[in-house]
Amino acid sequence: MDLRAERIHVAASFIKGILDTVGLAPEVGIVLGSGLGGLADEISDPVTIPYKTIPGFPVSTAIGHKGDFMAGRLGGKPVIAMRGRFHYYEGYDPDTVTLPIRVMKVLGINYLFVSNAAGGVNPVFNVGDLMIIKDHINQIPNPLIGPNLEDFGPRFPDMTRPYDPGLIALAEEIAAGMGLGIRKGVYLACTGPTYETPHEYKYMRIIGADAVGMSTTPEVIVARHSDIPVFGVSVITDVAHEAEDQDYVTDGEEIIRQAAAAAVRMTALFKTLIERI
Repeated sequence: MDLRAERIHVAASFIKGILDTVGLAPEVGIVLGSGLGGLADEISDPVTIPYKTIPGFPVSTAIGHKGDFMAGRLGGKPVIAMRGRFHYYEGYDPDTVTLPIRVMKVLGINYLFVSNAAGGVNPVFNVGDLMIIKDHINQIPNPLIGPNLEDFGPRFPDMTRPYDPGLIALAEEIAAGMGLGIRKGVYLACTGPTYETPHEYKYMRIIGADAVGMSTTPEVIVARHSDIPVFGVSVITDVAHEAEDQDYVTDGEEIIRQAAAAAVRMTALFKTLIERI
């Protein structure tokens, strides 16, 4: 067996052994970004599995990431949520960054919901906005580079619709019914860990990005490689500034605070969408 596949199946077997004791088979996987772990508080009958206890698993070092799986029920369905993800900027290779997604695939998820805290590139965006991700621009090394894992998907997966149009349409309907003001746009992922310069923001705007972050796209690519439908939301936690704004400094702690404040609305959207699928 490919060593990568062995690592995936060993981790999945460990987690399944725990979930089987409570009769839980997750249908929806959720990735919670920086400061967005509050959604996990809505999961009923939770089972927590720290990453450090899972064979072959790394540990999340990013601020705002707790570092465990939480499984239970949300919106009436069995789910498994990542409270903290892994990033390329932490020094992890792309296989490690996306390991949890393939593990959740083996566990049997039918949908993947992803979230992140992002910088607003679109000039009409405000701090606290929720943006449904309709497409992305990936500038992080592609996690499918290298020998293909044939049991998971094809060598050249289609990315015409990386974010499921049906889920997007349903989410927009739900948001309108709940009175949630919501944006829709393109997410650009770069490696980090530096925040963007004013002219990098300008470049991103020119090439069509509405928001920018340091995650998500590798996970989405791997999910689509395995034909898992994806729904994604960015929480706009800071906005682009011009070079002339001499007093402005991007503050990581403030980004976490803004994400936490918006997490209540994102949780309501995710929970209702999960109920409806």
